[in-house]
Amino acid sequence: MKKNIAAVVVLAGVCLLYSPRTCAQAQASSQPATNAQSSIDQNIQLLRKDIRSGRKQLVAANLTLTADQATKFWPVYEQYTAEVSKIGDQKTELVKEYAAQWGNMTDEQAMSLLNRSLAVDEQVTQLRLKYMPIFSKVVPGQVVASFFQLDRRIQALLDIQLASQIPLVQDQK
Repeated sequence: MKKNIAAVVVLAGVCLLYSPRTCAQAQASSQPATNAQSSIDQNIQLLRKDIRSGRKQLVAANLTLTADQATKFWPVYEQYTAEVSKIGDQKTELVKEYAAQWGNMTDEQAMSLLNRSLAVDEQVTQLRLKYMPIFSKVVPGQVVASFFQLDRRIQALLDIQLASQIPLVQDQK
């Protein structure tokens, strides 16, 4: 289990490459803005695809399922991750917006980003609550609990890695 969690940390380390500072630097580089943004968007999409794949591998390696349970679990997991990905789209847009505004952010922009960030967190919680009974229909309660523990741990590691790379809002006074 520790090796698998270490893999998540390494995977999350890739997030270092796509912090708001990196995005801002790429936008300010000699490339035309549209090419730089297109490149950043492509890299972010590839990174998110890799993270989804890594998550699935970690869940598979750490969740004990019978063959029958696996047959029922994985389709629900795919539905769940598709919905998580949509929420992730919002989170990605918030990070990109933050990067674009960093250093020149107004109080109103800061509060808007904060409110929308908290709303994204709430969406994740609501999604987990929605899927708890759905997973419970296909696998035993202990498996459901283990899955959500893994899901939260992986997300926490990714969030910590990302947060460590996002600079604090700068006071403009």
